[in-house]
Amino acid sequence: MKFAICNEMYEQWPIEKVFAHAAKAGYQGVEVAPFTLAEDCREVSAARRREIREAARREGVQVIGLHWLLLKPAGLHINAPDAALRKKTVDYVEALIELCADLGGEIMVWGSPKQRQVAAPFAWSDAYKHLADALRRLGAKAHAKNVTICFEPLGPKDNCNLINTMGEGTRLVEDVGSPGVKLHLDVKAMTTEGRPVAETLRMEGGRHLWHFHANDPNLRGPGMGEMAFEPIMQALKDVKYDRWVSVEVFDFAPGPEATAEISIKTLKRAMAGA
Repeated sequence: MKFAICNEMYEQWPIEKVFAHAAKAGYQGVEVAPFTLAEDCREVSAARRREIREAARREGVQVIGLHWLLLKPAGLHINAPDAALRKKTVDYVEALIELCADLGGEIMVWGSPKQRQVAAPFAWSDAYKHLADALRRLGAKAHAKNVTICFEPLGPKDNCNLINTMGEGTRLVEDVGSPGVKLHLDVKAMTTEGRPVAETLRMEGGRHLWHFHANDPNLRGPGMGEMAFEPIMQALKDVKYDRWVSVEVFDFAPGPEATAEISIKTLKRAMAGA
């Protein structure tokens, strides 16, 4: 397993400075929220994309991919009742695939609960079918670019009513049936399933798991709350997961330096003890 960190907690830091600190802290990769680069990813020029990729290379880290895909531009929604807005959202994800590939990324984490929420008059079954159809199209483009869309189950606490559990995420990935679409799991989100995270992972997490976010249910990083990570790292080993473990936090109050450094120490200690 390799360790990465998400960049949005480095509020207002230039991406080059993020790469430098992540490398110094011991991370091998950085996961980028595209809204931190531009309001609309299509505004990031080809030259700037090359600069970002080269800056990561110089610091010895990899841009592993993107997350928080649909926060900006405002108004995107994959399950909007308006067909034109649904198409606009799919078109934007296609642009994100291009950005991800240009930066050297290999994964795109699809969370964005507010931008997939099912609302009347769209029925849940219709929204699910539309989402699966859209993911088949997008998965084909992603696969052609050596990118994998990693769909994230999110619980009701995230105000999400479409794909809430690992089981539902597994079903979606299998229904889509594309090599460009896999499963993403997140520690905080998995705590809503009513069983230990390690147990959920062992149930069927190894079947389609392609990316993993480490955090504490208190919205901070590993080691900054009550969650024990030794059982989680052991479960990842047991299901033969050997890809990225990426730190994603939502409470930025401790500051990026402390969060990055405590998180990686916790994860490395947990992996060594697993």
